[in-house]
Amino acid sequence: MRKQINNMLKLLNIILAVLLSWQSYTAMADNSLNAIRYWPSIDYSRITFESPQPIDYSMFSLDHPKRLVIDLKGVQANSALQNLCDKINAGGDPWISKLRFATNRPKVLRLVMELRDDVKPTSFSLQPVGDYAYRLVMDIYPGNATTSTAFHNNVTAEANPIPVSDTNSSHQIENIVPIQANPHGADNVSTTDEPTLAKLLKTPPEDLNRRHQHILITHPITIVIDPGHGGEDPGAHGQGGTLEKNVTLAIARRVAAKLNAINNVHALLTRNDDVFIPLAERVNKARRWDADLFVSIHADAYITPDAHGSSVFTLSEHGASSAAARWLAKSENEADLVGGVNVGVKDRDLAKTLLDLSQTATNNDSRHLAHNVLDQLSEICQLHHDGVEQAGFAVLKAPDIPSILVETAFISNPEEEKRLTDVNYQDHLASAIVSGIQHYFASNPATARAKLAKQP
Repeated sequence: MRKQINNMLKLLNIILAVLLSWQSYTAMADNSLNAIRYWPSIDYSRITFESPQPIDYSMFSLDHPKRLVIDLKGVQANSALQNLCDKINAGGDPWISKLRFATNRPKVLRLVMELRDDVKPTSFSLQPVGDYAYRLVMDIYPGNATTSTAFHNNVTAEANPIPVSDTNSSHQIENIVPIQANPHGADNVSTTDEPTLAKLLKTPPEDLNRRHQHILITHPITIVIDPGHGGEDPGAHGQGGTLEKNVTLAIARRVAAKLNAINNVHALLTRNDDVFIPLAERVNKARRWDADLFVSIHADAYITPDAHGSSVFTLSEHGASSAAARWLAKSENEADLVGGVNVGVKDRDLAKTLLDLSQTATNNDSRHLAHNVLDQLSEICQLHHDGVEQAGFAVLKAPDIPSILVETAFISNPEEEKRLTDVNYQDHLASAIVSGIQHYFASNPATARAKLAKQP
């Protein structure tokens, strides 16, 4: 009797193993590539494969020549993959020179990347979130730690202008590379009627600039400007199709260009392309660059379309200053879930930085900076709230750098969305932010490494 039971158990185990193998085989055979998204940049290049089921894969490197090999199991080649090859093989990627693919063995699709130099590839999988299905993310980082400083230094207001509306098909490869856009309205960039825009501006930007021409900065200072969102993370969407990530980059470029036109001011962007940068890495960049100030630019949305006006935020350790502030902070802090962060990467120094929020002096400086920027914004546009607001934004958590987050407008408000796509209005916003920064240094010279003087 016992022998019969043992035989029965063995048979059941065999049947179970066969069923599991068949289930795995079926799942592997049925998987497909719904979309492929590609973002080349000087910081790193990212390729995201989206599929209805998790992708089983392996990856290894080869030398002579340098290559990265990726095996995708149970995935069939399609037009999106061929489009990816065409984009990369056309040139322009800083790290990948060529890409090819072929069936390596039954149900295994092999991708071979020919590399320009040493790289540090990383890969990770993401669970479905929002409108996204399962994602396999491949990040190709440069092999050494040096960053192209010249790239970050060469910032102009019109560098690589991009359209602000989303026109990509979700089922084709999305090559999110900044493309040339007509500044006078073509390529989805609308221009607000000039008389209407003039009525909105309480103080012309040239008057704001003239007020601060007497301020001299006599010691070099570094200001990091952070365009919110980017790459896989589009940020908020306007009703007209405007994406927050494109608006923030356009405004941030203008802010950086204006700052770099001031003697002894060195402005850097956390991103100068449509690329995803994790929230913690934005803070880490500012610290690596020994920044004196950190200014994050956003254009968020709210649950009702009538929310309007500009806001300036500082870090709150004890809760948000309003329900809207709490909602906005939650929305911004979820960017890593959408953009895709390799949670397996541990950085003890960065973790210590993000936890150490006890720098009272830095928080005071942040509030002074926020008040000055808010005052200048009030000269050209409506404010959402009369005073500086506070919330637990992750990008404001550098303990040693005065940091603010500027919500330029609510992209969910149709009227404000229209203004945000106007290149003139973007320039006005940038001028106000720069004037606020100048005002801050004029009234708080002891809080920065910079020494300021006034012309007689």
